Amino acid sequence: MTARLLLIDDDLRLTGMLGDYLRAAGFSVDTAPTLAAGREALAREEFDALVLDLMLPDGDGLDLCRELRGSPRTRHLPVLMLTARGEPMDRIVGLELGADDYLPKPFEPRELLARLRAILRRAGGGGPRSGSDEVLRFGRLEIDLGAHVARLDGRSCDLTGYQFQMLVVLARSPGRVLSRDQIMDALKGHALEAFDRSIDVHVSRIRAAIEDDPKAPRRILTVRGAGYLFARRQDEGDAAPA
Repeated sequence: MTARLLLIDDDLRLTGMLGDYLRAAGFSVDTAPTLAAGREALAREEFDALVLDLMLPDGDGLDLCRELRGSPRTRHLPVLMLTARGEPMDRIVGLELGADDYLPKPFEPRELLARLRAILRRAGGGGPRSGSDEVLRFGRLEIDLGAHVARLDGRSCDLTGYQFQMLVVLARSPGRVLSRDQIMDALKGHALEAFDRSIDVHVSRIRAAIEDDPKAPRRILTVRGAGYLFARRQDEGDAAPA
């Protein structure tokens, strides 16, 4: 089935070039030059992924990203944000608001295509899992691989597709320290990202969703200088999962 993309960017030359390139790669592509036009398209149609520029003539793409993550209808829509801003903090803020990936301008169309395919694989369940009916249980936390959702005390946790897959990677190796490189490799990500703060930002978001106190985590622990560890025992009285 052809994946349908929405590209929101006011650079008409860029959107024209990218639209042609992505269509040639097998995607269906709609474009919007403003936030207002993008909102209208999102309200009217269903898309498989969004490519979103941060700097638009009628506002900031971060505002739209925040709106999407706050709506049940678009909460899990994969978002790849584009930014001409060179500051790492802009990227970090975008990831904290729920973007699945980012790409600074200028970029190679081939890299954008590779990143799009990666986030679509993760959103479609192509990440690190086996057995669509499998449920991983750790005390009050359960990770339902078939439904693609994590639940704490029976309530769904607010995670993006990328964050859910990262949680699965960690939960499949309870009690084992995973480095950032190992996490990125398991997610089929880009090796260079292991050297920035994207992993740490996503872990922070996961903790906000699954921890009772994200500032004193019991489920995902930081091992300084080594990486992250998913705890076998997370709640008092828990038995270690098989």
